[in-house]
Amino acid sequence: MRMWTLNGAYLSFEEKIKGSIEPGKLADLIVVSKDFLSCPADEIRNIETLLTVVGGKTVYRSENANLFIP
Repeated sequence: MRMWTLNGAYLSFEEKIKGSIEPGKLADLIVVSKDFLSCPADEIRNIETLLTVVGGKTVYRSENANLFIP
């Protein structure tokens, strides 16, 4: 996971503006229905995207998402 986030930002000299979830950084992220790192491999294909945030704004929210977002 770190390879795709913080390390990727570091390699492009952008670690001060992206690569981790912190105040003031760009906020592109997704929320998925299961932890793909710990679930059985045959269940990964059934993981759903529940929420997509781009530039700090919600651009997709699944009807199945039971998330509290103020």
